[in-house]
Amino acid sequence: MADRRTLRILAIIVAGYALIVIPGLLYRPWYELAAGWLVLVPFVSAHLFHQLGVPGLLENAGACGWGICSPTLLGWIVAGAFWTCVAWLLAWGIALAFRRA
Repeated sequence: MADRRTLRILAIIVAGYALIVIPGLLYRPWYELAAGWLVLVPFVSAHLFHQLGVPGLLENAGACGWGICSPTLLGWIVAGAFWTCVAWLLAWGIALAFRRA
């Protein structure tokens, strides 16, 4: 499950995501493009987990008036861990498919 091929594919997935995120740090309108929506996935997933009943993921317990609450440190950690696991499972599946081919 954690062989070299899986870890190599996981590194490629993480590097690809980083290549999508980094231009947004330098050029703010990047987030308005279709690739910029991928940056919002971890942010939105903290809100979805909050809606599913996981406490402590949003500031002010999700009561931010008309604005959108930012995730707390725990919210960022949970979202990051979740999406890291999803990327690892994807890399494992791709490695398994290459092994069978």
